[in-house]
Amino acid sequence: MEYETILLDITDDLAVVTLNRPEKMNAMTAQMRAEVTHAMKHAARHARAIVLTGAGGAFCSGQDLGDASSTGKVDLERTLRDEYEPMLETIYDCPVPTIAAVNGPAAGAGANLALCADVVIATESAYFLQAFARIGLLPDAGGTWFMPRQMGFAKAMGAALFADKISARQADEWGLIWEAVPDADFDAHWRKCAAYLANGPTAGFGAIKQAIRGTYENTLPQQLASEAHLQGECGRSRDFAEGVVAFMEKRPPKFEGR
Repeated sequence: MEYETILLDITDDLAVVTLNRPEKMNAMTAQMRAEVTHAMKHAARHARAIVLTGAGGAFCSGQDLGDASSTGKVDLERTLRDEYEPMLETIYDCPVPTIAAVNGPAAGAGANLALCADVVIATESAYFLQAFARIGLLPDAGGTWFMPRQMGFAKAMGAALFADKISARQADEWGLIWEAVPDADFDAHWRKCAAYLANGPTAGFGAIKQAIRGTYENTLPQQLASEAHLQGECGRSRDFAEGVVAFMEKRPPKFEGR
């Protein structure tokens, strides 16, 4: 597939998907959603970690209100069901670790696109904005699911109702994201984190994702059983064997991702 609204680079087991409409603050169109979905699926087969970021000074300003899917007789339910849901589920269910490197404003569906990743690293000058109430809507693209789980009911409700900007530092303090990083250090930092994931025990990372997400649905006995099952699978991996040998030999492990 030829991409027109995004860039995809895969180097040394690391894929970087860049939203590439900087003149529109990387606002999403139907085409971009299809391209992100395709790129994520392709990257998951050819890389061991994936980063989603934006070109220029913004991460993503949300839905492009000038796109055909936002004008005329709008069917927002269809757009969410047929275009957003496949993209978000592809990111959330990705078998390899994902990072959202939020290089600037993340607003509306763009904020929730970032929150869909396993880890969100933002530059300190970035912000998150659930702008939906300003035009009579509710947070979509997973916003009502991610926010309460990550920063609590009270903060999620306030963010949705008042539609105020949440600075990257606030997002970090509230638990909405993993960390906010000084602008000068941002690029080098997320690349270092991404390289760590790309060179790590991929199957083990997948088990971590599955186990932590399962805790929202499981009782303690169910979670303990899940941990035991997943740990058994990890214990049979080549990466576990290499990790033990490397520990005994006091050297960095050389994980293969299997």
